[in-house]
Amino acid sequence: MTRYLVLGFLLTTMAVGSVRSSEFRFLPRPATDPLTIRLVLEGSNGSAAAPDPASACEGVTFTRSLKYRDNDQTVLDVATSDVKAAVTRPVLLFVAGETFAGENGIPDFTGPLQDAAMCFAACNGMVGVRMAYQLAPANPWPGGARDVATAISWIRDNIDLFQGNPQEIVAIGYSVGASHVASYLAHPELQVGHSVAGVVLVSGLYRAGPDASEAEKAYFGSDASKYEERSAFPGIARTEMPILLAWSTLDPPRLIAQGEKLKAFLCNSPAHCPRTRVLESRDGLSSVFAPDASSGSLAEPTLELIRVIEARGLP
Repeated sequence: MTRYLVLGFLLTTMAVGSVRSSEFRFLPRPATDPLTIRLVLEGSNGSAAAPDPASACEGVTFTRSLKYRDNDQTVLDVATSDVKAAVTRPVLLFVAGETFAGENGIPDFTGPLQDAAMCFAACNGMVGVRMAYQLAPANPWPGGARDVATAISWIRDNIDLFQGNPQEIVAIGYSVGASHVASYLAHPELQVGHSVAGVVLVSGLYRAGPDASEAEKAYFGSDASKYEERSAFPGIARTEMPILLAWSTLDPPRLIAQGEKLKAFLCNSPAHCPRTRVLESRDGLSSVFAPDASSGSLAEPTLELIRVIEARGLP
């Protein structure tokens, strides 16, 4: 009963603007809109498919800018299918961003292209959640991982209001978001007493080095001697949850090497060898999770990860 009172409070505050939230149906964009998704399918002789982000979101409702911490920067969006389910649904938490640092405080995590990834979750019987995290230098290491932990705590406490299952949360880290999710896994002290059921890591930086960029130094610090203790190694090897690890052939060589080294490390650890996918394209979060379950993206491997989690029982 208390949770439903909370839901009523959220809807009331959304109406008056104190939470800056709104719920609305996705409206199709004009056919001439240049914002489209490019997905290179495996074995497709290099031809590109460009599905319309709007069509992927038909029948999906978004609830926007819900605060998971008490400030205007730490917010999340929730995407749900209009088709009601008889049982609770798995939850995909998208943590995406291209930089560790910035003057605006948070990465830009909105827009039709990122919405398409959320709609992939909603249209495949799950709840999609997308979070914003704070940027350095105001929020240095391990701030991003702490934001992930706090968002997961919020989801576990509230996602049943959206028919989500708090025991079946899969965290999907993309680019810098993958670094924050990996740090969250590698440092149990950041997990606020709980974890997730599975993770997907895409094109992340898992160990900063002497070639760190200025943005990386702003987050991890300028003292390179501390990079090892702040990396995902060796702590991530202690995780027991299933991991899907991916990178793209179009990634910078440095990021490809990061993915390959993390795979080798995990395969040689007592944990397990992660599922791996090398992508042909990486034009953004939406191209990684195309609206269909094509083998040229992470859509089908992620659905398989959900099936594995459900088959082995709840954590």
